[in-house]
Amino acid sequence: MVIAALRDRTFATLPELRAAVYERVAAYNAKPFQKRAGSRLSVFEGEEKPLLRPLPQVRFEISQWLYGRKVQKNGHVVFERNFYSVPYENIGRSVDLRITDTTLEVFAGDQRLTSHLLAPAGVVNEYRTHDSDLPDGPRYQQMDPQRAREWAARIGENTTTIVNRIFESVPVDEQGLGAALAVLRLTRRYSPTRVEAAAGIALDSRVRSPRYAHLRPILDSNQDQRGRGPWFEPADEEPAGYVRGADYYAGDTQ
Repeated sequence: MVIAALRDRTFATLPELRAAVYERVAAYNAKPFQKRAGSRLSVFEGEEKPLLRPLPQVRFEISQWLYGRKVQKNGHVVFERNFYSVPYENIGRSVDLRITDTTLEVFAGDQRLTSHLLAPAGVVNEYRTHDSDLPDGPRYQQMDPQRAREWAARIGENTTTIVNRIFESVPVDEQGLGAALAVLRLTRRYSPTRVEAAAGIALDSRVRSPRYAHLRPILDSNQDQRGRGPWFEPADEEPAGYVRGADYYAGDTQ
């Protein structure tokens, strides 16, 4: 009925049409009923309006859920290659993430543990950490490129050179943090002395920017203890085990 009343009119803009629709709807709702007292407006104000609840103060946001994310030993969960802190007593626990356009929330069941602003688009290896999530507050610091360089300096000159080259190979230092830490964490499996020796062997090779994939084989095969690398000096030991030549596989020809 409202549309029919506007059918013969012409509107130059959408706001003009919207205002005309509002006007006609208001008149239609205020029109008295034919067979009963009142109008649609009076019924709404007297019976329906008192039952309405106010709109939420926070606008609804579309979100996505990720389930069963494990809290790492460093007290963070990973989302899109960035790290978000969780209260430390939840380390090792599986939690659920609710992500909106601006926020990441961490839940354990129906309990919200913490929330963070999302890292900007294109940023990786960034740590978002609340001091209250850590065991003793700000005494625990997140790993960053500067701390990685200091760690490398404690191991030795060769390791420092490799870490610096990793950071020089990327546009932003944070993009090289993961690769640098992979090299430094070799000291958890091997002694710092061995890692430094392996770093020297890797630097003597033709690889411009040695990384974990270059150092780990040197350490696994004990080349750092023999003082040579696989690229420029062949080993002089006999191969271990039994070697069967072509005569063996040829079989009995008689």
